[in-house]
Amino acid sequence: MSNIEIRNVSLVYDTPSGSVQAVDDASLNIAASEFLCIVGPSGCGKSTLLNLIAGFLAATSGEIKIGGMPVTGHGMDRGVVFQDFAQLFPWRTALGNVAFGLEMKGVSKEEREKIALDHLALVRLEKFAHSYPHHLSGGMQQRVAIARALAYNPSVLLMDEPFAALDALTRDAMQRLVAEVWRATRKTVVYVTHNVAEAVYLADRVVVMTPHPGRVKIEVPITLPRPRDPLSVEFLQCQKDLLRHLGSEMVAPGEPEICKDGATQP
Repeated sequence: MSNIEIRNVSLVYDTPSGSVQAVDDASLNIAASEFLCIVGPSGCGKSTLLNLIAGFLAATSGEIKIGGMPVTGHGMDRGVVFQDFAQLFPWRTALGNVAFGLEMKGVSKEEREKIALDHLALVRLEKFAHSYPHHLSGGMQQRVAIARALAYNPSVLLMDEPFAALDALTRDAMQRLVAEVWRATRKTVVYVTHNVAEAVYLADRVVVMTPHPGRVKIEVPITLPRPRDPLSVEFLQCQKDLLRHLGSEMVAPGEPEICKDGATQP
């Protein structure tokens, strides 16, 4: 697996109203096989930073390296999972979606179908290999998206709030699945989330970003043993510690207020 080096990265957008700084002088070292979560309020640049790592955006200044090689665009060393269920090709079955990256790499049909089936089994969907996305629930579609991102064997997996649109029970199940898949594959994972409990459950380390412009405020290691119990005193204490670093920044108009115990209220 590859490490990621982010050195003094900034991104400035030009808009009709003037220049907007989305990310300001961000620097991070992400170790090979590390699970890193990025949290912060809406508009803090966390998704922008993920897109810079993915190569979908070019930094205004600074540099990003993966495995020692500069990022100059999107590459097959990175798999990406988005929040939107529409990321799957509706005209392809689950098997066809997962095999897509392998097809682009020129892998033979027999081999790519075997690899795709293995990865559907990894996310427990081998029985739905020939189902189309509209036959699958939201959680199942996200499992297909994760299998697709892993099937062509990237060294880095980038995930942008992949479970934000799911109901609470499905989201909890998907978090457990991602933790299991990470333990099985040991990919380097960068995971963007608004959910503090999700970050504590998944991460080796959590990066907190500040809003407008997005800067790295603090890096918080999560040293709880795995698998983690979200109801344990230690887990809840980690949530409280992380919320203290976030302060009031995570509460935006129209969003639920974060209580002192890490829960939410209307």
